[in-house]
Order: sequence, then structure tokens, then C-alpha cells
Amino acid sequence: MKKKFLGFAAVALLTVGLAACGNSKADSSDDSSKEKSDTLVVGASPTPHAEILEHIKPLLEKEGVNLEIKKFDDYVLPNKALADKDIDANYFQHKPFFEKAVKENDYKFTDAGAIHIEPMGLYSKKIKDIKDLKDGATIITSSSESDWGRIITILQDADLVKVKEGVDLETATFDDIAENPKKLKFDHSIDPALLATTYSNDEGDLVAINANFAYGAGLNPVKDAVLLEKDTSPYANILAVRTADKDDARIKKLVKVLHEKDVQDWILEKWDGSVKPVDK
Repeated sequence: MKKKFLGFAAVALLTVGLAACGNSKADSSDDSSKEKSDTLVVGASPTPHAEILEHIKPLLEKEGVNLEIKKFDDYVLPNKALADKDIDANYFQHKPFFEKAVKENDYKFTDAGAIHIEPMGLYSKKIKDIKDLKDGATIITSSSESDWGRIITILQDADLVKVKEGVDLETATFDDIAENPKKLKFDHSIDPALLATTYSNDEGDLVAINANFAYGAGLNPVKDAVLLEKDTSPYANILAVRTADKDDARIKKLVKVLHEKDVQDWILEKWDGSVKPVDK
């Protein structure tokens, strides 16, 4: 009789245990579903990307989306984090950089929309006017190859260099320069994040700095750059997502809010016109 009772007790305990496990799994699933439907994690450069995202957080909350922002100070980790599903989207890179990263790493990413353009500038502590640039001057640029065509375009527009016939400026390298009348020297060994420090240390004669790093060093591209790229630049900063998530309602709401006129007007005012919103 004692053994029979113990048998019933064991079955009862097993049943309760299985039920508890089942309830726990269901609760976990519910929590996961709630998190996916409400929370959007976006990786961004601190300036201006993360600042723009902070500004629109209340607007997204009204759309039912809880925006969580993770800041990155380099150009490698945001795409890796997106591929590893540590974040849902990233907002830090221009289109040519994105396309190069996707090709080289076989990322399954999609461009969810262009948000703004940050003009690339060349800065100097030695000259105030490009006419004063000496022959043989050293131009320090990013080690990121996706920036080279952009910098070469600025120099060609200023009649300082000319690339070989038939070369696509977006993918041009310094080896594609056919004419260099001032015999300019190019140092493209510096990490993009260190270029502002290079400028502060008075290295080189001109330093090409991505706008987000220039802002961090207290520089305004429109006011402080010796040379500035034209408004027709194709280097718009985009929101990147995993291709599998390109139709995610949260992503669509984020892009929609970023393109709202009030938000775009705020961006223009905040950075004195040196960050230019893209309405597409």
C-alpha cells in the first residue's frame, strides 16, 4: 500500500513539473513576442546618428515602438552586431561603405532607406584657403577604401588632381590619379576614428575627416573645412537591416518618423545645415 501511494505521488509530482515547464516555456515565448513587437534595438555612431535617434524616441513611442540605442565608435562592429542579431538595425554608414561591407562579408543586409548626408571635409591647421596649399603637401585620409573615391572627388572638383579617363569616381583609388600637378602626397593609413586627433595634432597639411568624427572634435564641416564636398554627393547615410527583417513594421515606422518634416527641420537647425536630411 505504501509503494502504491509513493507511485501516485511520483506521477503527481511529474505531472506538476511538466505543467510548470510548459507554463514557463509559454511565458518565455510570450515575453519574447512582446519584446519583438515593442522594442527595436538600433546601433549608431554617437554623433549625429545616436543624437537623432534620441530625438525621435518619444515620437516612436507614440507609434508603439520602444527604441533602444547602442552606440558604436568604429565602422566594423555595427555591421557585425547586426549580422550576429545583437541589434535589429544600424545607422552609421553611407551607401558605398554599406555595399562594400555586404560584398566582402556576404552579409544578408538591406538598405531600408537613406536618412541624411554628412558632407566630407578637408581640414587644416596650416592654411585657411586652398590657394595657399604648397606643392608636395601631405593629405591624410581614411584607411577605409570606401572613402577614397569621395575624397578624390573633392580634390578633383578643386582642380587639385584628375583621375584616369573612364574611372568611376565612387570606386576610385589613389592609384587612379592621372594628374597631380602639385605633386601632393597621400597618407591613407589612419583609422577614420583617429583622423580628428590627427588634425588636432597638426599632422599633415590637409586632413579628410568624416563629418560625424569632425562634430565630435568640435568642427563644423560647413564653417571649418578648407574643402567641402558638393551637395550632390551620393554618400547618404542609411538605415541598414537584415534582409529577413526588411518588412518589419517597427523598421518602417522608424524610417517614416526619420523622414517627417519636423524631424528633418530639427536636424538642419541642430547642425547648422551641415547635416542634410534625405527625404527618400
